[in-house]
Amino acid sequence: MSTLLHIDSSARLSGSISRQLSAAYVEQWQAKNPGGKVVHRDLASSNIPHVTEALIGAYYTPADKRSAEQQAIIALSDKLVNEVLAADTLVIGIPMYNFAPPSAFKAWIDHICRVGRTFSYGDKGPVGLATGKRAIVILSRGGVYSEGPAQALDFQGTYIRSVLGFIGITDVELVIAEGVAMGEEKAKQAIAQAQEKISANV
Repeated sequence: MSTLLHIDSSARLSGSISRQLSAAYVEQWQAKNPGGKVVHRDLASSNIPHVTEALIGAYYTPADKRSAEQQAIIALSDKLVNEVLAADTLVIGIPMYNFAPPSAFKAWIDHICRVGRTFSYGDKGPVGLATGKRAIVILSRGGVYSEGPAQALDFQGTYIRSVLGFIGITDVELVIAEGVAMGEEKAKQAIAQAQEKISANV
């Protein structure tokens, strides 16, 4: 049975373009995988904590030597890692906030990038362990950052592709809906183009 991990990160629970487009992907994926399983992780409502010194300590303590307090601290991180490792496909909806993904998404990344779980260190450096997966990353942006004078301010797509590759997810397709704050017609055109790309990549 195929498993799809559906990640939403927009702080907007209604009117969000990244949520709209990630939901469209899920709907089409379910139609093609009627026996498949969908796991939805909403980062805006999951209240994933940012990294603390205590959490780092738990990360680097062998599982059989963790205290009860460390086991409790690391439990959510373990659950998030397990969701990633169990998935065959990930669809991730991410708006651009101040040229980058929302902080809730960064917090999720800090929980799933785990030495010994999703990457390891070898003789030639880090090796991703979350291999054999595909990621569809849906990016929404108010302006245009794929080209032109604002291109240097795009710390959204490049970051996500790099960090997913670091943990072994190298089959990454970016679906970009940009210019959505530049007028109604521009927004409609951007969303329609993104929907076409989603349909071509389900």
